[in-house]
Amino acid sequence: MTLGNSMLIPILPKMESELGLSSFQVSLTITIFSITAAIFIPILGYFSDRFSRKVIIVPALILYGVGGLLAGLASAFFNNAYIWILIGRALQGIGAAGTAPIAMALTGDLFKGGTQSKVLGLVEASNGFGKVLSPIVGSLLALIVWHGPFWGFPTFCIISVLLTAIFVKEKKKKIKPPPVGEYIKGLFTVFKQEGRWLFTAYLAGATCLLTLFGILFYISDVLEKDHGIEGVMKGFILAIPLLFLMITSFTTGSKIGKNLKVMKRLIVIGLLLMTASFATLKFFTNLLPFFSILVFSSIGTGLVLPCLNSLITGSVGKARRGFVTSLYGSVRFLGVAAGPPIYGWLMGISRTWVFLSTASLTFIVALLCLLLIHVKDEETQSDESSNSLFKKIQLTTE
Repeated sequence: MTLGNSMLIPILPKMESELGLSSFQVSLTITIFSITAAIFIPILGYFSDRFSRKVIIVPALILYGVGGLLAGLASAFFNNAYIWILIGRALQGIGAAGTAPIAMALTGDLFKGGTQSKVLGLVEASNGFGKVLSPIVGSLLALIVWHGPFWGFPTFCIISVLLTAIFVKEKKKKIKPPPVGEYIKGLFTVFKQEGRWLFTAYLAGATCLLTLFGILFYISDVLEKDHGIEGVMKGFILAIPLLFLMITSFTTGSKIGKNLKVMKRLIVIGLLLMTASFATLKFFTNLLPFFSILVFSSIGTGLVLPCLNSLITGSVGKARRGFVTSLYGSVRFLGVAAGPPIYGWLMGISRTWVFLSTASLTFIVALLCLLLIHVKDEETQSDESSNSLFKKIQLTTE
């Protein structure tokens, strides 16, 4: 999933010049992938609840590879390449909808308690690791030919299909899936009882991804146009903030266990750290101080995302986990989709608008999380009885 957008970030300026596109048209190659994914994630999440996670993941990976292949062929051989690239990216979006969000639900099925939080932290760290590698890999593939990253997708997907088919052992369903009406009624129960904090958590996840990909889009443009940095060097520079995100995500997931109060605290702290970083970036244009401050926003994002993953994945029982986590994945993709075009528009106004509007957004979301995400006291959390938030919500949704 991560490669779907991050691997293309380094080649966007080159795509713009090679195909004679505008900055907005180029940003749509990111946006259409993410919007298509956002639309299909809840649908595939439902099917993964009704049938199995693996039966969705494997065909989705194949479709993902096919979409990349189509975009590569269009770039190399088609006259009207742009429209076919968009179609290929849309197919990739559908494929992406059946990968990472379903994998998060599968993690929730296979692991419980503190182990679940640790593994979800590892999932988020692998997401970050993909973000670290992808601009470097994209830059390396672009050295062969500018559309090289498109050809990389089928290769990665074949490897993923084989690994998933062979090594992922899914538990067999012991009970018959509920009828559609009963399933939907159960979802309404979840959102009626827990919707306030759940939608706030969704908003926080979308905000993290919107700001991350928006800033990456901004940096990619600035590195090339203002500093003349292209190719692999640009990929390595783009990977710097992502490396800090990956390390923080892994560490956070390993340490939070099942402590809901700590999760909430880290979410708020992470968003405030992002706010401080973005507000300060307005005053720096030289690369070294700029990136030195930018990494604090990545650390903040790395604090927020694993905590959100654990809160959301643990909030519902297995029967509806696929839909709830997929809806979370969907809003994250919408954040990714909105990032490049919004930041492209903000860049057209002024650099000040880019950073102060970003800081304002993360500050507002931090306040919402502080006010609307309510968790139990630590004594209650340590009790594995029906009083814990996880158990309580599971009882109302199973």
